This record gives sequence, structure tokens and C-alpha cells, in this order.
Amino acid sequence: MPSLSTRRRPLFRLFATYGLVSLLPVLLLGLVLAASYRSVATQRGLAEGRSEGLFVAWTAVDPFLGNRPLADGLSAATHAALVRTVDGAVDKHEVLQVQLLALNGRAVFASAGSPRVLPPLGGAASEASWGAVAATLHPLRAAPASAANPETVEVDVPLSGSASKPIGMLRIVLPYAPIAADVASGLHSLYGDLVFGLGALYLVLFLLSLSVSRRLRQQVRLNRHQAEHDPLTGLPNRARFHRKAELAVGRARRHDREAAIAVIDLDRFKDVNDTLGHHNGDRVLVELARRLAAFVRPQDVVARLGGDEFGVILDGIEEPEAVLTQMRAVIEREFELDGLPLSIEASVGYVVSPADGVDVDELLQRADIAMYVAKASHAEVVAYHDEQNHYDPARLSLIAELRHAIDAGQLTLHYQPKMTLSDGSTGSVEALVRWNHPVLGLLYPDRFLPLAEQTDLMDRLTDWVLSTALNELSDLGPAGSHLSLAVNVSARNLACDDFAERVVDALELAGVESHRLTVEITETALLTDPLRAAAVLHALDREGVKVSLDDFGKGQTSLGYLSSLPVRELKIDQGFVTDMLSCPSHAAIVRSIVDLGHNLALEVVGEGVESGEVLRALRDSGCNTAQGFLLGRPMPVEELARWLSAAALRERVSA
Repeated sequence: MPSLSTRRRPLFRLFATYGLVSLLPVLLLGLVLAASYRSVATQRGLAEGRSEGLFVAWTAVDPFLGNRPLADGLSAATHAALVRTVDGAVDKHEVLQVQLLALNGRAVFASAGSPRVLPPLGGAASEASWGAVAATLHPLRAAPASAANPETVEVDVPLSGSASKPIGMLRIVLPYAPIAADVASGLHSLYGDLVFGLGALYLVLFLLSLSVSRRLRQQVRLNRHQAEHDPLTGLPNRARFHRKAELAVGRARRHDREAAIAVIDLDRFKDVNDTLGHHNGDRVLVELARRLAAFVRPQDVVARLGGDEFGVILDGIEEPEAVLTQMRAVIEREFELDGLPLSIEASVGYVVSPADGVDVDELLQRADIAMYVAKASHAEVVAYHDEQNHYDPARLSLIAELRHAIDAGQLTLHYQPKMTLSDGSTGSVEALVRWNHPVLGLLYPDRFLPLAEQTDLMDRLTDWVLSTALNELSDLGPAGSHLSLAVNVSARNLACDDFAERVVDALELAGVESHRLTVEITETALLTDPLRAAAVLHALDREGVKVSLDDFGKGQTSLGYLSSLPVRELKIDQGFVTDMLSCPSHAAIVRSIVDLGHNLALEVVGEGVESGEVLRALRDSGCNTAQGFLLGRPMPVEELARWLSAAALRERVSA
């Protein structure tokens, strides 16, 4: 695991890069402002020069002039006065040169050191001659600018004396050094303020950016957390669980160890929501999530995959089933909800990688299959095995074809007779569906029913079986007028509130009395949704339809629950009947079920009869009805009609 300093290095480099990049525009702004300040300072120096030139003109020159144009020359007195005034200023180096020019540019007066030959009047001088004051910065005209001959300010000021219009021009050359020193002092102060201001601006911008980026990072972390976690429980969601599973599977392969992936589904959690409300259901989920998170090790993962389904990754564990069994016990531990004691049961299915695969999607699918096996068999924890998987692509394609097969007339029914043991008569038949597949041939129910039961196709298939069987029963005429019909229904059928109405409609359309129909259900179908199943069965019973409990003894139906249901018949699981002569315990179970059924005023059917000895043993035990290959194999309706006629003939002969 990287150290804190190592993790901070990329962050430091990021901020250093950002600091340098953001410094560049600040420096560029400083250079632009510095150049602007320098230009402004130069203009300020020239403005001071113009002010000094005006001051000299107004105080030291204009008072000595009259209203005569300078082109007429100066009087001796005026010349002497100007010499006294100007020479003193020149001697003190306050002024370098002073010249008086006529409007035509001819010099009429020049201080000591001034050039006697002047350039033609133009440029700034022409502006001054028209009444404007002009100032320019350049070297002293006598020599180029150097350390001994620095830059100067040359100011041209119009002179009017006592006249109302210009009579000439004053050209005064001032040393720029004092002005430059004054300007430089102000410029240095401005540069200091500029550096301080830009530094403060950079610091403020950097701190603001740092604060904003920190909040953005926090928001990014929050968004990432919300995108990868369940908002209700705070556990990782399916996407994060998938990534964690990939890491765990990868570690298991690299280090030659195992990783277990489990799917946990809460049983009958819908009842909690319907009874206590969804807000209390959410409280239950939060509590269970807390328990699971507290139970697992730090290297393990618990996630909420959706609804009432949780996922668990046990990384590098040797006994996953034992741990998952303990986890299930943690879930089922009772807790109080608003003073009401509540206990939630769960079904757990799991896979182990790499034994069950290394592809996470495939592992999750297989864990889901094992979970549904656990739920259907009411087992606590179930490990995945290949024989549980009815979801291979070939079977899925069969389901897609089955939808068309119902409409295309590819399905058919075979009927297996049931014998009344008291007199040997055939009192009823069981309808069993077959599929005449155009390519695969005749398919038995175990090839397509398990998948159909997981889809809404099961309702269509059951409706077709009911309608077809009832119509074929009525078509048998006198040969089948005394027969009862048994049809198998699934847990999905019993979960439909309108199933009883659909059965009654099928009876009416076929013109068959309701007491001639028996619906056979398994114990697992009853326990999938007991309340809804009981309501449907009671509705069928009120209509006169008989209810038979199939494969009895194989499931976990409690006797109290059995006594509360409108069951009229028990069918002993053929696993007990087939070998009852060779297995004393199975024979005892058969006798016990017969006695139980009779004590509850139920008829008892023994299925799987394949020998005369077993048939006699069932008769001796008091069983009411027998069913099996010895008495008759499942057959099409046409063959059934012939079989019934032959059976009737045998009964008349034996009589």
C-alpha cells in the first residue's frame, strides 16, 4: 500500500504545475503595467518640463518684453535684463540653455553655451508659434547624450509680452536629471505597489483556486461515492460489487486460493413492506446491512445488489458455507421494530472461484441460480452445481421457440390413468404436456418446464393445458363421462389473483363439471407465497375444484399449515413408493402418510407403481388410488379412448 507521502507527491506536482502556469499571466500583466507606468512617467516628466518652461516665460521673460515682435530685435535694456536673469539660472544649472526666437525662427537672444546656429523653425517650434506649449526629450544639442551630457527636456513656449498675440517664442533647455529623479522616485513607489498588488492578487487567486479545487475534489469524491454506493444502506452497489469481485477473483487466481461470491435474498420481504409499510421495510434493510457489514472481515465485501438482495465476497476463505450459515443466522436474529419483534429469513446461494469459473458475470449468475434453489427447497445455504443450471443458451432458445409452439399446435397432451384400488376401476387421468419439436422430436416436460416456470410463459402454458385437457375430456364421450381430470399447476400460477377465475372460465367453456377437475400442486409451490396460494386454493375449493398435494413427503409442509388448506388428496412421492418393498423405512413412511391422509379425511394416491407386489402393498396399506407404468403409461387422447374401452371390457369380463 503506498505511503501517505507517496500518495501526496502527484498532488504536490499538480499544485506546483498549476502555480507556475497561473503565475505566467500575472507576470505578463505586471510587464504590461510596468511598461505603461514607464510611459506615463515619461509623459509626467515632459509635463513638468512644460510647467517649468511656462513659469520661466511668465516670470523671467514676458515682463521684460513689450508688444513689439521679437523679429524687430531687443532693446539694450531688455537684453541686459535677460542676461542677468538667465545667466544666474544657467550658472546654478537650473537651466542649461535659453533662446528667444522670432516668429520666423531667427534667434534674437541666446544664453551662454547655446548654439548660435539653430535648426529651421518647425515641429514643436511651429506648434509653439501658434500658441501651443511643446516639450521634447532628447540629448543636449551641443553634443550627444552621455554620462557627461545627459538627456534634456527642450520646451518651446510662445511669448506675447504685453501684446494680445504671440510676438515670438522661448526655447528653454532644462536638465532632465532632477525631473527623472523625481519621476523615478514616484515610479519606484508605483513598482512596489504593483509588485505587492500583483503578488496579493496571485495569492488570492491561488487560494481561491485551491479552495474551489478542494471543494470540487470533495464533490467528485462524493459523486463517486454516491455512484458506487447504495443511498439507503451506504453499502457498495452492484457496480462496485462487480469491480470488487473482479479483484477478488484475480487475487484468487494469482495466489492459488479461493474466493467465494454469495447472493443473499430475503424471504417474503414483500410481506414486511405490505404489512408495516415501505418506510419500515427500509429500516429493516438498514439494520440488516449494518449487521452484515459488522460481521464480515475487513478484506471481505458486503453490497446491496438491489431490492432485498445482498451480495457477499469472502476473499481467501476456506469454509465459505460455514461462514455463510453464520451470516444467515445473523440476519435471522430477532430485533424490534417500533416494539414489534421481527425476524427475517434469507436464502443464500454461493459459488467458489476458480472452481465454478473466473468470469464475474457468470459467477454472479450461478450464485443467483444457487440462491433460487435454496429458496425453492427451503434450504439455508446452497452451493452451486452444474446440474442446477437450466439456463444454458440451448434451453433459453427452447423457451423462445415455446412461445411460438403454443400457437403453432406443436404441444400435445398425454394422459396417465389412475386406478381405484378398491375395485380396480379407472376413475381419473392426469394430463401431462409434451412438445412435438420440429427438429428435436418429442420433448418431455423436464426439458422446458423449469425455465417456463421462471417466466410469464407459464401462465399461457397452464391455460393451454387446462383448456385442451378439458375439451379433450368432453370429446371422449361416454367412455370418459365418468373420468376426473388432474392438471399440474405451478407456484407462478398460484401467485396470480385471477387464476381461480381462469380455471372456472375454462370449465364453463368446455362444459365440464367443476368436481371432475383436480389441480395438483407441490409443497414448494405452496410455500413460495403461502398467503396468496391459500387464497387461490380456497377460491378453487369454493367452486368445487379438488386440490391435490403432489410429491407429499418430499417437502417441508407443516401439519398445521396442511390442515388449514382446502386439500382433498395427498399424492405420496414416488421415491417412497417405488422401493417400499426393499426399504422398510420408506414402507413405514408410505403407511404413515396413508394413515395421516385418512385421519384428515383425505384421499391418498400412490404414484410410481411399477410392479404387482408394490400394487398389492399399497392396497394392503389402505391407499385409495394407484398410478404408475404398471397400470398404464402416459398416452395420447386417441390411445386413451381405446385404452378406456379395453379397460371397460376387462371390468365387465371380470365381473
